[in-house]
Amino acid sequence: MPGVQLLDVSGPLDVFAEANVQARMNAYRLLVIASQPGAVRSSSGARLMPDAVVGEEEIEDPIHTLLVAGSPRAANTVFDANVGMWLRKLTPKVRRFGSVCSGAFVLAQAGLLSGRRVTTHWAVADQLAHDFPSVTVDADAIHVRDGRLRTAAGVTAGLDLSLSLVEEDLGREIAMKVASQLVMFFKRPGGQMQFSRKGEAAPTGRSALQEVQRWIAANPAMDHSVGQLASRMGLSSRHFARLFSQEVGVTPAVWVEETRVAVARRLLEAGDVVPKQVASQCGFADVDTLRRAFQRQVGITPAEYRKRYAHAIE
Repeated sequence: MPGVQLLDVSGPLDVFAEANVQARMNAYRLLVIASQPGAVRSSSGARLMPDAVVGEEEIEDPIHTLLVAGSPRAANTVFDANVGMWLRKLTPKVRRFGSVCSGAFVLAQAGLLSGRRVTTHWAVADQLAHDFPSVTVDADAIHVRDGRLRTAAGVTAGLDLSLSLVEEDLGREIAMKVASQLVMFFKRPGGQMQFSRKGEAAPTGRSALQEVQRWIAANPAMDHSVGQLASRMGLSSRHFARLFSQEVGVTPAVWVEETRVAVARRLLEAGDVVPKQVASQCGFADVDTLRRAFQRQVGITPAEYRKRYAHAIE
């Protein structure tokens, strides 16, 4: 589609091309299919020349695997009815189909995800679940398999998905050789939520509520019980909790936890403090409470998170 994320296309292509090299045979014939004629300008400005165009050029061989690449604006792009018609006609004939990143929105708009379990980029996972209630969205998964359907999380997760398809087709040994050659994890540790910036969104709601949110973010170690926060606005606990949930979209307790975890992540990324100190500085009762909250929000432990960023800093 116009504005496609280049890595959503080039990443999987390189995995399949390398599989041909490692298998010493042409296991895959690769095609880039565009939604309209001419060069496709990607989100980075680079242009792709497609091998075929939807509805205008016949593909000589039957398609074995069909993947829809995403774009930074896919979640809010007007649906292309011609693409939807083409997908609905083609997907019953392919062995497997799916999407990379926000390409899941194109499949959903075409009516191909109803009742299915999928993943997409963490930043738009909630929107996909909201816009298409019949779809079960796993916001943390790197890639998801549901029958013939395969979906990948954000951007580079397309490489992980493609590697898993190579393993399906050509076996574990070839897939491991591809991963080694491309210097990527054979099985990436953890889910995609470790890369999210959940909890760092700008304050929302009326100005008084935004002030409360800024206070929490600036003072994560303080007592942020509903009673204490309500008193800052001069409201009863019940009225404050109802107002906060209505205008912010989550309960005060959830917002406080997400914000504390976001602050904890920044401290761990700096590499200067250990989880026990982080727990104290971020308002968690103890390191176990921090660990449980961190795993809920990020998908891995604080110690694992710190270790990864410490290595990156070194």
